[in-house]
Amino acid sequence: MSLEIIPTGAPVAAEIRGVDLSQPIGDNVFALIERAYDEHGVIFFRDQHVTPPQQVAFTRRFGDIEFNIFGERWSVAGSPEIVVVSNITEDGKPIGVKRAGENWHSDMCYTARPPRGTMLYAIEIPTLHGLTLGDTEFASAAAAWDALPDSLRHRIEGRRAIFDFSGRKRAFPPSQSEIERNPPVHHPIVRTHPHTGRKCLYAMRDDCTGIDGLEQDEAESLIAALADHIVKPAHIYRHQWRPGDLLMWDNCTVQHRAIQDYDMPQRRLMHRTTMGGAVPA
Repeated sequence: MSLEIIPTGAPVAAEIRGVDLSQPIGDNVFALIERAYDEHGVIFFRDQHVTPPQQVAFTRRFGDIEFNIFGERWSVAGSPEIVVVSNITEDGKPIGVKRAGENWHSDMCYTARPPRGTMLYAIEIPTLHGLTLGDTEFASAAAAWDALPDSLRHRIEGRRAIFDFSGRKRAFPPSQSEIERNPPVHHPIVRTHPHTGRKCLYAMRDDCTGIDGLEQDEAESLIAALADHIVKPAHIYRHQWRPGDLLMWDNCTVQHRAIQDYDMPQRRLMHRTTMGGAVPA
């Protein structure tokens, strides 16, 4: 079966068929996958059967592994590069991050070099009465920029927002050492994708705490307006997970959130890897 790239019809996301990620992938095929990833912002492969080392190896094709802070608490034995995302408990203790990413965000935007992208491999998906739960929504920050009026583009282009790790409301409050390792950083509100050259909005309610050169009230109002604009329904793709899905997204092109519409006894288990990025420009 030859490789097929099937766009979803939404502003982001395409399914890729004809690839078995448990097998070695030649450079020519990988180049097509990477091009689709850059172009569509989200790509996914159905019906995969990959081991943790295979997922890590595939992630490394896109860049060095970025170690997430949650990996210090919840990682896969023998594969510390993988963070466990799960609501399952064993012996009264969670085996993974339970309520990860329920608000709109871009992964690790509070770091000086936010990751290029994130990969999730679905092992168990919650279901109820035959319906799958726990979807993930992705909003195109590139389509959001394209839809801005010129007056607002001129107002924000060249400005930088303050991203503060300690300012976000989190399911698991960060430790003092985690806060100290992640001091506030300043990133452009309008990012340029390093491979496609597309401009993308980079503003989030929870992570952006100010804008350079603006009074706090004005900055907060502008951040809220941009954040709401990014996640308009016209910019969104909603992914319905299946066991065996391997999905990856670009943290410049899209923002995302996990839909928390399930709880035990519905089980969710995923393996997450993150690839290193660069200083936003």
